[in-house]
Amino acid sequence: MPLARSTRRRLTGAVTTVLAVTLGATSAAPAHAAPAAGRLLAADAKTTADPIATADPIGYPGGSRLVGAGVTGFLTTSNTAVTTFRRYSDGSGQAYDGAVYLRSTPTTDFLVFRDGRKITQRNLTTSGSLEIPVGSLPGDAKWAGAASDAVFTTIVTDAGTVLRKHVDETAEVTVTGLPADAVSVMVTPATPSHAKVTFIRSGLGGWGLLDLATGVLTLATPGMGAQAVSSTHIAWTSASATDRGPRVFAADRATGTVQEAPVPPVPSLGNLQVGLVGDWVLYGQKGGMSFAQPSAHHAITAYNLTTRTMVKVLDHAYEFTSAPDGSLYARGGVVGRGEGMYRIAATGGDSLKAELIAATGRPTEVVATASTVPPAVLDLDRVNGFVFRWTLSRDVWSPKITIRHVRTGKTQVLTSPDLSTSAPAVSWVDNNWDESVPNGDYTWEMTGEPVNGIGPAVTAKGAFKVVRKAQPHDFNDNGSPDMLSRDSAGRLWRTDLFYRPIDERRGINEAGPRTLLGSGWGVYDRIEAAGNLGGTPVGDLLARDTSGVLWLYQGTGTGNFATRVQVGGGWQAYDKITSGSDLTGDGRVDALATDRSGVLWLYPGTGNATKPFLTRKKVGAGWGIYNDITAVADIAGGSAGDLVARDKDGVLWLYLGKGDGTFAPRTKIGGGWNAFRPLIAAGDADGDGRPDLMGLGAAYETPKLYKSTGDWKAPFRSGEIMNLDQVGAITADPVF
Repeated sequence: MPLARSTRRRLTGAVTTVLAVTLGATSAAPAHAAPAAGRLLAADAKTTADPIATADPIGYPGGSRLVGAGVTGFLTTSNTAVTTFRRYSDGSGQAYDGAVYLRSTPTTDFLVFRDGRKITQRNLTTSGSLEIPVGSLPGDAKWAGAASDAVFTTIVTDAGTVLRKHVDETAEVTVTGLPADAVSVMVTPATPSHAKVTFIRSGLGGWGLLDLATGVLTLATPGMGAQAVSSTHIAWTSASATDRGPRVFAADRATGTVQEAPVPPVPSLGNLQVGLVGDWVLYGQKGGMSFAQPSAHHAITAYNLTTRTMVKVLDHAYEFTSAPDGSLYARGGVVGRGEGMYRIAATGGDSLKAELIAATGRPTEVVATASTVPPAVLDLDRVNGFVFRWTLSRDVWSPKITIRHVRTGKTQVLTSPDLSTSAPAVSWVDNNWDESVPNGDYTWEMTGEPVNGIGPAVTAKGAFKVVRKAQPHDFNDNGSPDMLSRDSAGRLWRTDLFYRPIDERRGINEAGPRTLLGSGWGVYDRIEAAGNLGGTPVGDLLARDTSGVLWLYQGTGTGNFATRVQVGGGWQAYDKITSGSDLTGDGRVDALATDRSGVLWLYPGTGNATKPFLTRKKVGAGWGIYNDITAVADIAGGSAGDLVARDKDGVLWLYLGKGDGTFAPRTKIGGGWNAFRPLIAAGDADGDGRPDLMGLGAAYETPKLYKSTGDWKAPFRSGEIMNLDQVGAITADPVF
């Protein structure tokens, strides 16, 4: 039966039809679909014909609820119960304590105040006022709401509950049609010509539409709800006890025809809110921004009851309130446009206009409001890493940082320890990796998905460069030593090492499987890691062939070497060669060699790969007593690089460098060093800023790392076992 606005009989029949659909009548519901891609409404251009249009959005008080929208302004209530009326034109207004309501006719706004003694209605156009006494005693008038230009009270008489309408300068009107046994009566706005009246009767809720002109209340079927009423439709939601989720229905007030809007058929996180604008029914999760998980219902969807068109209007909304001109105001947000109060109005045909009237200044999407990110250049000789920090506008799930080394493509993904946070902090340090981090250029990217799924993931990107001073045994430019070994087939292998500061494998470890660098290295009878001889920031290699020619292999920083360059002949005169330390104080790496008569010679470095050494200089005689010499850099706190020498009895001696290529008289370090094959100047192996010494074990002996102390009287700490599985596994293979 058609649903008219002025006859009780027709309204009752229509609502009965609606109830039948709700209870599962045979009317088919529409297919559930998402709004068409790209159909999120954009802001329409403001026109001078729109009395609410402003040059720019006015301010909206963040966190305040939207409780009313009128002709000239809107009403908000803060978390501290302060209610404020603000004008659309300029945002000016007045704050009030206590209970305050905004009610409107199509032309005039009214503020309604109530306390325990009276109700006051103030006309915001004329400043006229209406006062109605109320009380708490039996027989006193009680507040029953307001709509349009009317205030309502109830009194209880012998005949039952009586609802009365009060309008300024107009005689009081007793509403007809209210059941005498109705209690908890409340009147709220519905349309410019009707008010919605709700009540409880015999423990059940009821409602009806009150004709404001005649004072006649037309009741709906008991138990039937109407969350939204317009001049042409009513709309409501129906919760579901199954996994189907909530449902939204709209009924035509003239014909009684019921339609079900296409709501995603999944459980909801809470009640949906419903609004009406022209031929559109709008619905979505109430306060989705406050939830801690995503939902298909967070977005506010508009469904056209005539054309069956669907569009997404807002990404979320806290609440709706209807305006006297038929538009709908919503506190919510749109990604890219921000948070605030939006006015949603029908423009005729198949479109809506969503206009930001008042803005909080906060974005709807998650954004970073502050950050701490690496500097352009990060010196890992000074710090052990960096802590990335962000302050975000709201919580995200498990934010992660992806750090990529540009040259090698090596990538590491770090996740915040907090499951959800608005202040992620992630430590990126040298020992995050199963190897030392390479020097060079890096990119980083932080991503975090909003916990409620509203808006895209927050992202931030940047770049930085890791630098360290060159290490003599670092061939892949990651600041940690590498070990080179040659097998019996003449193949050269590189094993990257790194220092693990914690757990049961604390100390030097192998970073991964060894890398084959090439074959043909059997032509050399001596190979020596030489430090940065050629001017690049990575270690180089010296190799002497069997005819006595010395060759330089310049490091490329990738773990391998450039094409060899001839240094010169005659090097078969030497039985020991060492390099990798600045012995002359000029900042360049030098070399030392002992000839077979026991004379020690210095080859000052040039830093030039084509001619790496100047003419040799004699240091002194008597060095034939040693079976190993190692240039270990400054281990004792002196002015230049030092030298350690092991005699044939396994005693290790320290020669402090003077900075001119000569050395102070030797001091004894200790015995037992014949447990090792070669002694290797590793550079700074543990990241403490001081060079260290490695001893590769002889047969059945354990390899150890000796950390330097900076004290010449006790230049090394006790040996620390190195966890080596590949390096030195075959004792016949030379390691250098």
